[in-house]
Amino acid sequence: MDSKYLSVSAITRYLKAKFDGDENLRVVFLKGEISNIKYHTTGHIYFSLKDETSKINAIMFSSNAKKLLFKPIDGSKVLVTGRISVYEATGGYQIYVDEMLEDGIGNLYIAFEELKKKLSKEGLFDAKYKKKIPKIPKRVGVVTAPTGAAIKDIMSTIKRRFPICEVILFPSLVQGENAKEDIVKNIHLAENYDLDVLIVGRGGGSIEDLWPFNEEIVARAIFESNIPIISAVGHEIDFTIADYVADLRAPTPTGAAEMAVPNISDLINLINNLSIRLNEAMNKNLNYQKLVLESIKGSYALKNPLIMYENKKQKLDILLDNLNKILIKKFETATHKLEIIKKSFILNNPDVLYKDRQNKLSNLIEKLELVNPLGVLKRGYSLTIKDDKVVCGISSIKKKDNLTIKLYDGDILATVDEVKENKND
Repeated sequence: MDSKYLSVSAITRYLKAKFDGDENLRVVFLKGEISNIKYHTTGHIYFSLKDETSKINAIMFSSNAKKLLFKPIDGSKVLVTGRISVYEATGGYQIYVDEMLEDGIGNLYIAFEELKKKLSKEGLFDAKYKKKIPKIPKRVGVVTAPTGAAIKDIMSTIKRRFPICEVILFPSLVQGENAKEDIVKNIHLAENYDLDVLIVGRGGGSIEDLWPFNEEIVARAIFESNIPIISAVGHEIDFTIADYVADLRAPTPTGAAEMAVPNISDLINLINNLSIRLNEAMNKNLNYQKLVLESIKGSYALKNPLIMYENKKQKLDILLDNLNKILIKKFETATHKLEIIKKSFILNNPDVLYKDRQNKLSNLIEKLELVNPLGVLKRGYSLTIKDDKVVCGISSIKKKDNLTIKLYDGDILATVDEVKENKND
């Protein structure tokens, strides 16, 4: 009979399965007012979402809570996206929130994210374009409203930390329809004042109040500036496009002033420490040089300078002795060679050399005579020449050709009467 009764866990699991299986509850868009909000140490946010007649429990896990662009509080009117499910431990249903926007300004957040993606894709946020902030600036510029907490905080902080720094204010609109153009104008104007760093920002406010610093023309003016720029917009939880494109982002205007200038007391301490270290180094080096000097003054050579001269003189004597030995050896070698030459057979019998040379010359003359064409002519031969060319056969001779017949002792000029060809049997 007990089988028809379900356990609480069973019915709760059944209801959870029903919720999780309903496609209409997997992605839900709700609007309402936050109440009973609690920030857990794990980073999760627990709260209720209510309207005039109903309420639903909600949880936003830390992974999604980190993406919030504002800090929800009790009474905040919000737009949330999430899924509806049952929490088995209590049996209650609740919404698991993935995204949360402030109600009424959702379009601004959409525009913010779209511009952020666009400029990021173009590289305006890249670290490689970030300019370094000078450590000890002489002149700091500030683009902000001439009245209000922001300029007062910046001026008082710089005066307290680094009073020798000059501060130039560029009064600007920082809220409203015309603020973006005024901010851009002053950023460009600041280029003419030989600034080391420029602070651009304002105090806290709503997203609408801070919106001029989310405008594209302001972002591009900051990126294109030749002066290193520190953004100081709103409070620590406020992020604007200007923060991403600036060379350095400060959490507050006061923080920007602290980043822009050093603490003069720290510099004084640093200078004092360096002075002490310099004096110590100089004294250490001076003591070392004194030891070196005392060592030189006490050296044997300095007390007995003639010793150095005597050593050099002795070394010179040794070198001269070595040089004499080398010269004597070379002379003896040359003398020995001369004696060998003087005793040689040819030098003692020059006729032998002459006759040998004469025999070689006669042999050469005989060989030349053998190839001398005049020698051939002496033996009764002749050369027949036509048109300055030697005739080698009758094929080049015609009747009435003029020929020159060269003999040993002269030439014969002849005319061809007839050309006969030898006929072999």
